[in-house]
This record gives sequence, C-alpha cells and structure tokens, in this order.
Amino acid sequence: MTINQLSIFIENKSGALIKVLDLLSKEGVQIIASTIADTSEFGIYRVICNEPIKAYNVLKNNNINVQLTDVLAVEIEDEPGKAAHVIDLFTKAGVNVAYMYSFLFKGKGVLILKVNPLEKAKEIMMLDKIGFITVEDLR
Repeated sequence: MTINQLSIFIENKSGALIKVLDLLSKEGVQIIASTIADTSEFGIYRVICNEPIKAYNVLKNNNINVQLTDVLAVEIEDEPGKAAHVIDLFTKAGVNVAYMYSFLFKGKGVLILKVNPLEKAKEIMMLDKIGFITVEDLR
C-alpha cells in the first residue's frame, strides 16, 4: 500500500534542480511523478520513481539532502469524483491528509498521499477494497 517517496531539499537557486535531475538520469532512474513546494530559500522536491533506494543512495553519495518517506499510492479509476470519494472516506475516519498529488499511470489515476495515522488509512483501504500500486508496478 505504501511506496517510498524521495523528499529532496534543494536551494532555491539556478542550477540546483538540474544537478539532481542529471544525477538521477545518469544512473537510469526514471521519475514517474514529482512535485515541488518552494519557499524563498529552498524547495522540497518530492519524487516517485522506479528505483527509490538506488536514487536515495545516488543523491546521498553526492551530498544532496534527501529523505525517504512512506506514502500511500492509491489507485483509482480515471473518473470525476473518485479522488473525492477516497478523501471523504479518510476524513470521516479521522485520517488527516498532510499533502497529496496525483498522476495517471497505465490508464488509472494514482493519488500519492501523506496521511496520519497511516495504519488507520491502510485499514480503511482494506475494508473498502481501495486499490494501490507498489514500487514493482512502477518498474
């Protein structure tokens, strides 16, 4: 139900992002989805990729500030209202969604969710038979 997300802390200056992208590209890491949240001084580049452990090690070995985070990777039909349905189930059960982003993968929608409490969210997914993807699906 969970996959590893890279959270990469990048200075908000020219050339910082391309350094990360070049390092990952040279190692054959495929970025599946990403998002950047920025402030005036730095950004948090969140990445879902095909080889998160390899990507983590490459970045760490090149002195890039990176963390691995477990996030939910919820698979939904690519139809209006499907994301709202999942979020509604979590909300009614008292699960907080800290952040979310989404992408299409093989004809399905995928919601990347950082939630709390994670175990409660997993329980809801099992009870409601909500689909998910794994890192193996991304390879």
